[in-house]
Order: sequence, then structure tokens, then C-alpha cells
Amino acid sequence: MNDIHVIGLGAGDIDQLPLGIYRTVKKHEKIWVRTADHPVIEELRQEVGIESFDDIYTQYDDFESVYQTIVETLQIEAQKQPIIYAVPGHPLVAERTVQLLLEQDSEGVVKIGGGKSFFDDVFATLKIDPIEGFQMLDATSFSGDECSFRKHLIFCQVYDSFIASEVKLTLMDHLPDDYLVSIVTAAGSDNETVETVPLYELDRTVSLNNLTVVYVPPVRDEALLYHEFTTLKNVIATLRGPNGCPWDRKQTHESLKPYLLEEAYEVLEAIDEQDVDHLAEELGDVLLQVMLHAQIGEDDGMFTVADVIQSLTEKMIRRHPHVFADVEANDAEDVIKNWEEVKREERGEDKNTYTPLLSSVPKSLPALFKAYKLQKKAAKVGFDWGEEAPMWEKVNEEVAEWQTEIEAGNKERATKEFGDLLFALTNVARFHDINPEEALMHTNQTFEKRFSFIEAKLYENAESWQEKSLQQLDEFWEEAKREERKGNHDEN
Repeated sequence: MNDIHVIGLGAGDIDQLPLGIYRTVKKHEKIWVRTADHPVIEELRQEVGIESFDDIYTQYDDFESVYQTIVETLQIEAQKQPIIYAVPGHPLVAERTVQLLLEQDSEGVVKIGGGKSFFDDVFATLKIDPIEGFQMLDATSFSGDECSFRKHLIFCQVYDSFIASEVKLTLMDHLPDDYLVSIVTAAGSDNETVETVPLYELDRTVSLNNLTVVYVPPVRDEALLYHEFTTLKNVIATLRGPNGCPWDRKQTHESLKPYLLEEAYEVLEAIDEQDVDHLAEELGDVLLQVMLHAQIGEDDGMFTVADVIQSLTEKMIRRHPHVFADVEANDAEDVIKNWEEVKREERGEDKNTYTPLLSSVPKSLPALFKAYKLQKKAAKVGFDWGEEAPMWEKVNEEVAEWQTEIEAGNKERATKEFGDLLFALTNVARFHDINPEEALMHTNQTFEKRFSFIEAKLYENAESWQEKSLQQLDEFWEEAKREERKGNHDEN
């Protein structure tokens, strides 16, 4: 294969074209160009033949296919003779076809010539210093998570309103709709234009073309970045820092234990309320506990939040081989089976080595929930009743034994028998696919609402608890139940 000499046409008119590039072009009868939509091309047509790939863009629905076709065509032409391939700007700046040529250049025939990048002119036009930090992104393929909003952001390849709309919608997920951005076209040339518009108007301009870039200034108002993870991390680090909050600074892993448990239960309450705003808030409170523990770990030199995230990411990929590897899982049961198998491997357990079945149930679970988990584990190996009747027999048996100990005045044994009764009732709940912990939580919430209803009634009537008999209070209780049923009826 002959040489493929790749040159850059710069970002503006022919006056910006480097002399060496111009002399290289003049030596050839014809050059290949990715697109003829460039100011230099019209003037070069008078001196050299131009073969563009513009028609290929209409043949495919995706850019990667377009670029691969261009590369294949160039490789075929290079079989016949050395060729010149010209691209806008600099060959190694935002040029996917050039990268593909280099990736497939097993013979070393691709030669990269010079060319002026659009960067210099864009920086000069916008009067910004790149030493402050800048990020260039391809507008045709980026995500909001990639954007560094504290730096100068430059989007290239914004050549039509569709691409501009995609940029706008993505940025509006992170920035205010009226955040000012600049649209720069043909920077440094006689046709240079700069238009500053609110973000929501980005796709309404008519000056978009191959020489257009969009500039997003760095965010200076920290409040606009409250949604970013790094902002949260910095806030927590400040709270735990030398000039931070005395309460946050004195916390330890042990002192925070009750708060994590409390916040987790408040998440469950928000889920039961079906209040999405409340749920978002409570999930934030749980995240706060995670961040505090991670910051304590960092302060102690033990681990950081990055270690926490890495461990979790590795675990999710490892435990989902049916997604990230070649293991098959046709249904949820297969997923659980794979999950358990991976967990055994993580613990270093051999299938042929004895490992207590119940050892994986956390010791710190609430008692009722732990009973439920223990029974589920035991049921997996067949240690379970297959029908409901014997479960009720066990419940009745435990009730009788508990009553016997109560009548005997033996509190210690009565406590044990009451535990046995709860365990037996948990079995019945599990048989009906009811989580007893959740069931009791709902009952607690119901009791709280009805009790508060009675309390409000007494307050309205300027009465005290002592003035009412239990029967009168029970009437309020029944009224509360009627109000609940009425509310449920209205919702339905």
C-alpha cells in the first residue's frame, strides 16, 4: 500500500492555512477531503482537484459507519498511488477517520502532516486561558456525567440544530435553563461570529455549521453544583475538618450506628407513603450516613469513599455474570442461584467443604426480620413445612406453653415461650409470602395514626385522657378506623 498523507486545513479561510500544507497540496493533481464544506476548499478548487466524502453521510444512519466507509475507500485508493487526505482543523484533533486510519495502519503508511487546530482561534476569540483547565467534548457522542462544569467546556461537531438540541437537553439536566453559553463559528477567520444565548435557545440559532463550537463557561456559583457527587464529598470533608461542625467531628463508626438504622426505616416509611419527594429526601439521609462513615474511614487512613464505590462496582459486576460475562440466566431463580454461587466463591467456600448454612445471616438484624431470614435459609434445604396446617398446630402449641408459664409466674420461661410463639407466627407469615417485619411496621404506623387521632380529638374538646373512660376512648378509635376506610375509598 502507498502512503496516505493526512493534512489539516485549519479552522478558517486560506489565509490561516500553513505554508507547508499549501505547498503539499499544490504538488498533487487531486486530494481527498472528508467534507467540502470548509472555507479553504472553494479556493483550493482553482488549483487542485477535490474529491469529497460528503455523499457518504447520507448513506448511513450512524457516524461510525460513515467513518469506516471513508477509511476503506482511502485504503483502496492508496493501493493505486500515494494519496492526500485533508480534514478540517488539525488531523489529530476531533477526527475519528484519522484515528481509524492509524488503528488499521499495520504497514506504517499513514503519515500525519500539520494543520492548525481550531483551539488557538477559539481561545483567542473567547479570551480564555486554557491553563485554567478546559475540556473538549464531541457533541455527537457524550454524556452529562463526562462534563467538568468547573472548567471551560468546548463542544465541537455542533454542525446542525439536531446536535445542538442534544447538547442543550443534556446540559439542562445539570445547569439552569438560562445559563449563558456562546456559539462560535469560523473562529479567527473573516467570517467569525460569536453569539451568546441562554442555554434553552442553543438549538434556535441559524449559524450552525461544520466550523461551529459551543462554549460553556465554568460554573462559579457553587450552588449550581449541589447535585454533583464531588460537591457533596467536599461538604462532608469540610464538616469533619478542623473548622467544621463539632458534632460531625466527634462522630465515630460506633456512634453513628443508630442513625443509619433510623434513616433506613424512614426510607421504608417514605416508600409506604408513596411520596417520591419524601423518598428522595430520605435516601439522601441514608447517603449522608454512608458519606460520614467513608469520611471517618478516610480521616483514620483506613479507606475512602472511592474504595467503597470500587468495592461495590466490582461486586455488582462479579455477581451479575449473566450481564457482564457469559453465564446464562433465563429467570429470577437463575439469577439468585448464580448470586449465591458467586457469594460462596467470594467467601472462599468449597462446595465439598462444610460451611454452616445460617452463617451468612447478619447477626445484627432486628429479631423479627432475622427470624424470617433464618427460616428462609433453612427452607432452601427442605427444613420447612410444605403446608400451612402443621404451622398453625405449632402456633397453638406455643400459645399454650406460653400461657402455662404466665400462669406459673415464671417470667424467664414465659419470655422464652413468647419468643417461640413469635417465631412460629413468622413461619405462618412466610408461608403466605408476608414479611413479618414489614407487617409489624404497618401495624405500628396504624396504631400511631389512630392514637394521634384520639389525642387530637381530646385536644379539640379541651379534655384530658383521665376524663375519658376506656370505652369512650375506644369510640374515638373506631371513628379513626372509619376515617381510614373513608380515605381509602376516596383514593380508590
